[in-house]
Amino acid sequence: MATVCLNLIGGKQIPSGSSDTTPVYNPSHGDIIAKTPTGTAEDVNRAVEAAQHALPAWSETPPVHRAGILFRYKQLLEDNFESLARLVTREHGKTVEESRGDVRRGVEVVELACGIPILLNGQFHPNVARGIDGHLLREPVGVCAGITPFNFPAMVPMWMYPLAIACGNTFILKPSPKVPLTAMRLAELAMEAGLPAGVLNIVHGGKGVVDAILKHPGIAAVSFVGSTSVARYIYETGTAHGKRVQAAGGAKNFMIVMPDADVGLTTEAVMGAAFGCSGQRCMAGSVAVAVDQVADLLIERLAGSAAVLKVGATDQDDSVGMGPVIDPASRDRILRYLEIGTSEGASLVADGRKQAGAADGGFFVGPSIFDRVKPAMKIAREEIFGPLLSVMRTPTLDAAISLANQSSYGNGAVIFTSDGASARKFSREIGCGMVGINVGVPAPMAIFPFSGWNDSFFGDLHIQGLEGIQFYTRAKVVLTRWSPTGKAGTWS
Repeated sequence: MATVCLNLIGGKQIPSGSSDTTPVYNPSHGDIIAKTPTGTAEDVNRAVEAAQHALPAWSETPPVHRAGILFRYKQLLEDNFESLARLVTREHGKTVEESRGDVRRGVEVVELACGIPILLNGQFHPNVARGIDGHLLREPVGVCAGITPFNFPAMVPMWMYPLAIACGNTFILKPSPKVPLTAMRLAELAMEAGLPAGVLNIVHGGKGVVDAILKHPGIAAVSFVGSTSVARYIYETGTAHGKRVQAAGGAKNFMIVMPDADVGLTTEAVMGAAFGCSGQRCMAGSVAVAVDQVADLLIERLAGSAAVLKVGATDQDDSVGMGPVIDPASRDRILRYLEIGTSEGASLVADGRKQAGAADGGFFVGPSIFDRVKPAMKIAREEIFGPLLSVMRTPTLDAAISLANQSSYGNGAVIFTSDGASARKFSREIGCGMVGINVGVPAPMAIFPFSGWNDSFFGDLHIQGLEGIQFYTRAKVVLTRWSPTGKAGTWS
């Protein structure tokens, strides 16, 4: 019988106040491996109380000492790296190699957080006015919360809480109810590293828990990654209740292929961008724009690669190239988009429905490619979040850039070319926050912010990088003046 996940509050694992649960699947086989409680507002209250209790001592802990705990945490993550990756594969379904990347990118943020004694450096300016010195300090904002999606069970939570706690805040994580197991294991390792009780808490649940987080007066800041509709809701509700909010939403990322692009490199990169993690990532390349005469050759190469891409259970075979999608609802939604694309008149050159049967009981959809997609089609405009690639054709680079800039999203876009002038024009004119030149997935490393634009992000300071440090701290400016004699004055 599948066990119900416990909350982590004040350093102790305790049951939720809710008896209702949602299933946690192994998507490769369809079996239920755990259950997540739907949670209650009282669960959030208890977590906030624990975080508030831990905050004074933790915020006054010298940054170098906080860094020491994070260094130990980083080593524990390395020591348990392979088991963490296997856990991600078990509850998410991505390939083991993809899961290793998921964990590695999270560890890189912990490495960044280990530099907090330097990252918290302020400013000092002597004599900003006659006899007055000025300096700027960065102080923690208080209790912070993170609401994370299913598609990166390790990386996205580690985008948030390592930087937040490094800055002296305490943190409440609400992981996706679809993938709670990795988050719990990450928190257990943090406790083992010496993180004091109450600094990092986990509360499981659904929308009711989210609303309780957004409205709780004891929470100062909220970080979120998910769909655009929910990101907008998180931002509007959180800010209306006086919180600072960073909310990363969905995307429709364009990949422009020029006639002078390296055919082999481009094919491999487009396949990885479109079908890596079964297309379940906000940096997935979901639209390829073929410029001029390259279109026919590109379609031929992509269709050939899709035909030999090995799809199967990722927890049994490390040679699998693409795993299942997260649950039956996701599979069915993607299959409906295949029907929509066909009805809209696009040409289906790779049909994932052929692999959508109950192989191993899992939730499988094979790689799917539509050619001759038009801008007005739903498959060109809407985020599908699955292994479906739409290919458009344009005569010029200008036309391709125009197509990409019509999207309401603004996460990432890439160009494949051998011409520097084309690359420069593209990087200057494309309307998104993360740009790749002969790079299929331009997701930034930890030192850079994850900088979505438009409907892909709501807020002012992005997740991770130095903007993450700014988000989890607030500036205090101190002006100081002393008597020239150094002696106290005389009161009469």
